[in-house]
This record gives sequence, C-alpha cells and structure tokens, in this order.
Amino acid sequence: MSDKFDEVIAELGYYWPSFDIYRGKVEVGGFYDYGMLGVLLKRNIVEKWRRMFILPYIDFTYEVETPMIMPGIVFEASGHVENFTDYLVTCSKCGRKYRADHLIEEELGKRGIKVKTEGLNEEELTGLIRKHGIKCPVCGGELTSVQRFNLLFKTTIGPYSENTGYLRPETAQGMFVNFNRIYRVMGKLPIAVAQIGKVGRNEISPRQGLARLREFSQMEIELFFDPQSSSCPYLGDVEDAELRLLTEEDVAKGVSEPRVVRPGEAAERGYVANEWMAFYMALAVKFLESLGVPWERQLFMAKLPNERAHYARMVYDQLVKTERFGWLEVSGHAYRGDYDLSRHATYSGQDISAVRRLKEPRIVEEYRVYPNPSRIREVYGEQAPLVLRALAGVNAKELAEELTNRGEAIVNGYRVTRDMVFVKVEQRRINTERFIPHVVEPSFGVDRIIYVTLENAYTTIEGRVVLKLPRDIAPVTVAVLPIVSRDDLAKVARGIRDTLINEGIVAVYDDNGTIGARYAKWDSLGTPLAVTVDTDTLRDNSVTVRDRDTRMQVRVGMSELVNVIRELVKGKPINELARERNLPLITRGDRQ
Repeated sequence: MSDKFDEVIAELGYYWPSFDIYRGKVEVGGFYDYGMLGVLLKRNIVEKWRRMFILPYIDFTYEVETPMIMPGIVFEASGHVENFTDYLVTCSKCGRKYRADHLIEEELGKRGIKVKTEGLNEEELTGLIRKHGIKCPVCGGELTSVQRFNLLFKTTIGPYSENTGYLRPETAQGMFVNFNRIYRVMGKLPIAVAQIGKVGRNEISPRQGLARLREFSQMEIELFFDPQSSSCPYLGDVEDAELRLLTEEDVAKGVSEPRVVRPGEAAERGYVANEWMAFYMALAVKFLESLGVPWERQLFMAKLPNERAHYARMVYDQLVKTERFGWLEVSGHAYRGDYDLSRHATYSGQDISAVRRLKEPRIVEEYRVYPNPSRIREVYGEQAPLVLRALAGVNAKELAEELTNRGEAIVNGYRVTRDMVFVKVEQRRINTERFIPHVVEPSFGVDRIIYVTLENAYTTIEGRVVLKLPRDIAPVTVAVLPIVSRDDLAKVARGIRDTLINEGIVAVYDDNGTIGARYAKWDSLGTPLAVTVDTDTLRDNSVTVRDRDTRMQVRVGMSELVNVIRELVKGKPINELARERNLPLITRGDRQ
C-alpha cells in the first residue's frame, strides 16, 4: 500500500500533513492534522482503550493528567537527558541530515543486503557506511561520521534561561513523580496509573506518515507492584487469548516463526517477566482484534539487551503486519524494575517507597542520634538551631562511623565532634518494611494504532473505497437518508437524526444525490449503518436500517430504532438481529 492510501484518507477527511501551505519553505515533517472524522475516530479508539484497560479494573487503576513540559531535573533523573538519543549522519556536500541506522538499512536493502542496525553504536554504524560506500541518496555526497542526537525538545520555563525544561517524550514520568501521592490515595499495591496525552520527540528525519511523528499521542499504564508478590489475580480474564511470541532466545537465534502460548504459560515458562506483563500483553491482543486487526497479523518480538531502552529489564514490542511498512510497532511492553522510582528518589531526596507486611516479625538495629544542645550552643551560639536541624536529618549510622574513625564529622558544613552528640544503637521489633515497587509498563502509540486500524478497514468493492471500520469506533455511526429529497421525507429524517444524537449516537443527515450514491459515500467514510426514510415511512412509521458490510437491510418500526442500532453497534450481525426480532430482512443489492 503506497502513499496513495494517505491521499485517499486525507481526501476523506481523516488526517493530512500539517502546515501544508508552508511545505518546501520550512521543515515541517513529522506533524499531522486530524480532520473531523479523524478526531472522532481517535476519540473512539481512546475511549475503547479506557473501556478495556481502565474501567474494568478501576478498583486498582488510577487515571491522571500531568504537564507536557517538565523541569530538566525530571529527565536527568529518568536518564533521558543522557540516553534518549538516535544516530545522526550528515551529507558533507548538500548538508542533508539522516537517521543513520534507517539510511543504512534502506540503502543496503536496495542492494539486496539485509542488515539489522538496532543496538549498534555510532562507531559501528560509521563502519558500515564506510565498508559499503554509502553516499547521500539525494546528491551522492560523502557522509560524515555518525553522531548521537538527543531527541528531547528543549525549552526554558519562565524568563530565566537557566531554568531548562523539556517537552515530555513519554507520559510515564508524570506518573512516576506522582507515585507517593497516588499511593497515599489508593493505600495499597498493586496500583496501575494510566495517562493519555501528547508527547514530543525531535525525530531526525520522519518520513513515514503517522508511523513516525515528532508530536503524537500515547496511552500508557505504569503498574506498580511488590516484586515479592508479582502474581496477577486478573489473568483469568485473558486466559482465552493466545500470544504469538518471538522470545529473546528466538530473536538471538534468528528464529522467524513465533511461539503460540497462553498468557499464564508465557509467565510460567519465563518468556515474559511476570504475570502482570503477560496480562497486559494479552489485553493488547484483544484490543487490536477489537479494532479489526486480525490475530495472525499481530506479533510480540522481544528486544535483546543491547536493543532495550536504558530503563528496561525486559521489553516486547507488539507489531502489526502492514501493507506499507511491513511489521510496525504499535505498543511496547516493558518490565522497568525499580529503575524509575529509585532514580527519582535519589534526585529528589524524597522517600519514594511502599510498605509490605512481613510474614514474621523481625528484630532490627537502629542508630539514633541524641544531640547535646548545651555543648552545641557553647560552640555555635546563635547558629545552634541550624546545627540541630542538620543533625535531625543526618544518617545516624554514617555519623557514628565518622565519629569513631575520625573523632569528628562534617554535617551540612558544620564540624560536629563526639562531645556534641550521643549515638545509640537500639533494637526494635518490626512487622513491616519499606521497599521500592517494581513497574510493568504497557505503552500504546495512538497514531500508529489509527493507521493500522484504517489500513485493515480499507478495501475496494466494485472499484469504490469502503472503510470497514468496527461499528463501535466508526466516526459517524448512522447516516440518515431520505430516499429522495422531498420536504415531508426530509422532516421525518431530520427528526430521526435529532433523536439519535440526543441518545448519544453520532448521526448525520444527507439528502444530496441519489440514494445509491449516498450509500457509497458513507460506506467510503466508514459509517456502518444507514437509516433510509421512504414513502412507506409516512404510512406505517417504519424505516430501513442498512448494514455497510453486507448491504443487508431490515425494516424497523421507529419505536424500536434506537435499540436496534445499539444492538448492531455492539456487534450483532444484522441477519441474526432480524431473526431474533422477527424483522423483514432485505438481502438484494442497494437501491439506486
């Protein structure tokens, strides 16, 4: 499927390149606008994700919304300032810049040479360019050595240039920095924190439509759990799903045929890190199937250690086989361990931990500092309260070791000697202990999911485009059509349209052209149902409801219409509905 698909989708009003009037004047790649149908489709897909990933599990799932711009220290802690990079190569002749790994794969692919560049460093990529004599594909110029390029969009917060901020490259960090607050609200683990929102990545050379954007939307969950208790009580909800996996072992050996396993089996055999990871991966399969992506066109591929992000202990990419891009990643499933919370605890100086109850009480030794206020006042006078405050936050064990070894210690710049404090070792019986929770993260790219949904829905019938979108995510659910443009029929049709809208069903009225042309028009826009008002409607108060995919129609009384449409939107086949409700079924071709 070529760029023609994007052209058709743009003409239909789903999405198109942003800033089109300035194309050729400035660099505008990697940004896309959504039209009305695209906005509605996106909203419906997001809401379906909520219905599948959040609402059934609302007792432990907590949705948040956090800022898109965050202070630099957040991304220093997360490791993105240091590690969130791609590889850049520049043409020394024309100055064009390319993402090095993509350029190498594309240029060698033209020569029939298959090479995998993921995980290679800049020296290794430069070596491939030199070895194969890869030149600038536009002007044939020599390419520079490969360099790292940080993908964070950088800005300043407020008028002070030293107050650096970044546009978030993922929604995840907003959930990590709020863990303490959410833990206090929820009270216990596991906790799944969900967020849906925009992110930005300053991609080097985005040229793949919705598949590679500089600004895009994510749907993410950070599941915080006790690593000593990683079983998932909801695994039974998805045990009928099957996962097509290429494990780390398979990828390392070059195996191309995936294993097919149940979620529980995947966790038990160690193919995935734990049951929570298996649960969300299985839910992701069901989610994609509900959007019209067949199971056999889905695949989970593990990333090898040198390919994984800096924070991850295990990663699977959920891939969808597309006509245009081949296997395209639509979601990532990462076991992040305690990396993020530990890093934020270190950088913030805050205790970011949870509490677990011990199976058996434990006796622990604790070092306690008891200041000698009179001696401290004698030495420091009016500064004594500051010294006492510094001692209140000191690590008692480290202070004791310093005093034992050196006879003095420096605490926040103050010299403290043995006569100023008394350090006592005390034993205490405890029933709980603190620990850093571990994290499993399912992360979905909304825009890529929109692309694969549309590609799987796109078909042609008798030379005309039909978008066979699932009924419950279609931008417009019902087109209400008078069979001919006549005032009495139009009045009834507009009334039906208004009733459906008031019932929360997205419906439109259309009387422009023949009835057959209007059926074809709304089929191409993805609208699954059409209600036709004809002369029989004026006599017996009934209408026909037409199904886009089968072209079958049922005759329905207007008092039943809303309930009939609701049943069809939930997925009931129209012939089955006709049989159950004893409705006349029309199976002949569309009226012209």
